[in-house]
Amino acid sequence: MAVIKPGGGNGKRYFTPAEANASLPLVRAIVRDIVDLARDIQDRHDRLVRLQGHGKGALGDAYDEELRLAQVEFERQQERMEEYESELKKLGIELKDYHTGLIDFPCRMDGREVYLCWRLGEPEVGFWHELDAGFAGRKKLPPAAARAPQPQPSPLGSDH
Repeated sequence: MAVIKPGGGNGKRYFTPAEANASLPLVRAIVRDIVDLARDIQDRHDRLVRLQGHGKGALGDAYDEELRLAQVEFERQQERMEEYESELKKLGIELKDYHTGLIDFPCRMDGREVYLCWRLGEPEVGFWHELDAGFAGRKKLPPAAARAPQPQPSPLGSDH
């Protein structure tokens, strides 16, 4: 079985599978917001393209105002997306796909850096891949690796 270690000497955060899974309640909320916002940004972008493609015609000022408001909202949404991405980066997590909610947690396994891989909708962090393999190279983590270590009973018994 692979040896998975947190930490490292370069200041980068490395996660164990248990740590990655423990962070999922917060991470899942952030990633769900990212996926929803990515869909909204795509819709707004498509609307902007349509508006810009039609030209003013007889609409004049009303057209200009609608286009301006759509552009302002598009920029506001992009700023919000950057904030969500920043939240993940502060946690040490890398966003890989806005639309599917794919993220990677850096991990040290067998003396090398790999990624623990999770996608929105998955119940737990259950996959890993080499740095250059990406989603297509995902491999299942051994079942015991994904669970948090259980506290061991005291050898002295319960009366101490």
